[in-house]
Amino acid sequence: MQIIETERLILRPFREGDAAELFAYLHAPTAPCFLSLKLADLAEAEVEVRKRALDEGSVAICLKQTGQLIGDLFGGGENEEEATASVGWHLNPQFAGKGYALEAARALLDHLFRVKGFRRIYAYVEDHNHPSQRLCEKLGMRREGLFLEFISFTKDDAGNPIYENTFEYAILHREWVSGVPAIWPPR
Repeated sequence: MQIIETERLILRPFREGDAAELFAYLHAPTAPCFLSLKLADLAEAEVEVRKRALDEGSVAICLKQTGQLIGDLFGGGENEEEATASVGWHLNPQFAGKGYALEAARALLDHLFRVKGFRRIYAYVEDHNHPSQRLCEKLGMRREGLFLEFISFTKDDAGNPIYENTFEYAILHREWVSGVPAIWPPR
């Protein structure tokens, strides 16, 4: 991953020294889809940082002014044969509501389309995750479908999986470049 600078952020690979700031938001993930990434302690965060540093699709979101890690993105490489990629974001809740997720995601999508040459980018968002749904829409992504009881991240008191309804959002390269989303269904 090459370093990408935006007005307020630097998107870069993970590196040594990121563990404490990663732990700050992964010790208690707020979205169910990130529960499997929950970190128990700083030592576990250091292992996770080393793993992410080797993953081309794992991107650290840092404040340009201070260098502080405030979240992460993932994207690219999932299906290079078909030139499609899944993307996602996870922001430290302390930094929510300031436009950082939109700024970072916009830069990542632009990089994936213009530099990496992807044809189609998509995101899965749980039906109760309204902030991520709004983010997808601000990025020009269209809601393509709803998967009922698609995936489980948690279990009930009896140990049974609790399934999440999940939307799929997507955008095509030509839509991104033109700034004009496709109308679906076609008229």
